[in-house]
Amino acid sequence: MSERIKRLIDKLEENHTLVKEEWVEIFDNYDDSDREYAAEKARAVAVGVFGNKVYIRGIVEFSNVCKNDCYYCGIRCSNSNAQRYRLTDEDILSCCDEGYEYGFRTFVLQSGEDYKEYPASRMAEIIKRIKASHPDCAVTLSLGEMEYDDFKLLKEAGADRYLLRHETATREHYEMLHPKVMSFDHRMQCLSQLMELGYQVGTGMMIGSPFQTSEYLANDMLFLHDFKPHMIGTGPFLPHKDTPFKDKPKGSYELTLFVLSLCRLMLPRVLLPATTALGTINPLGRENGVLAGANVIMPNLSPTAVRKKYMLYDGKICTEDATSECRQCIFARMKRIGYEVEITRGDYKP
Repeated sequence: MSERIKRLIDKLEENHTLVKEEWVEIFDNYDDSDREYAAEKARAVAVGVFGNKVYIRGIVEFSNVCKNDCYYCGIRCSNSNAQRYRLTDEDILSCCDEGYEYGFRTFVLQSGEDYKEYPASRMAEIIKRIKASHPDCAVTLSLGEMEYDDFKLLKEAGADRYLLRHETATREHYEMLHPKVMSFDHRMQCLSQLMELGYQVGTGMMIGSPFQTSEYLANDMLFLHDFKPHMIGTGPFLPHKDTPFKDKPKGSYELTLFVLSLCRLMLPRVLLPATTALGTINPLGRENGVLAGANVIMPNLSPTAVRKKYMLYDGKICTEDATSECRQCIFARMKRIGYEVEITRGDYKP
């Protein structure tokens, strides 16, 4: 273990911040022993805040139609091999009803940017119906970029949280990952508007995305520190066979775990998922994510008939398991590492 990197990890734990040069130094020079040192500290911080409890959120992937053409994404609009689908309002509500019976108290409604079929007005009615049926539950949205009035309408309908990854806090890098019609400024503006409207806001980045450098990753950490999101979703980049990045290497599993630990040390109370992508790149990825400081798991509540069609990257896990099987699996996996799944909304607590 490098004494210098160890001191920087200690500094982060104490001050919850580093300067850019220190972040770059960490990412350029850490080794496995440094990563394990950070994980041990992050795990202690998470247990201090949350105990040995892990929150679960049930994801309903209700449409894989998307107007965007992001270079890394399997449901990009130009992928003619994607088998497109859309769930009805009743399908979505049924998924939530089933999830409720299995102990889920947060529902994550996720889709591509499919606003012609699912305008904010339709989504607002769906949210109202979920809240009427399950008033003790939180509704999280992951619908991509919208305009202020749409975000406001959805918040007024009862939405509690919104997930919108910034993907990268470096404009130059953003433009390498997205077509020119997509705007870095608009992405950042959306995040600011969500925070202004009172959502619990989640953002995050892909680890090892094409062209990512230590400096770009340092910019991400600085952005997260300043923005102070309530949730950070970060997983390894995984290529999809029908995208321009199909031959790019996977993101580093070890670096992803390290970033999770550093995020926990920087923002001790943040809600930090061990993502499906982490479980896809390594069979024990979600367990090790929790042991690195994560405290959220997000199983899939979508109908099994459509799960394989919501394929953002190749090899996605849990596409055939029924909701009951997913629940049992997650409970057993967490129990094996000494954690309990808590049946609660799992809100961010300042």
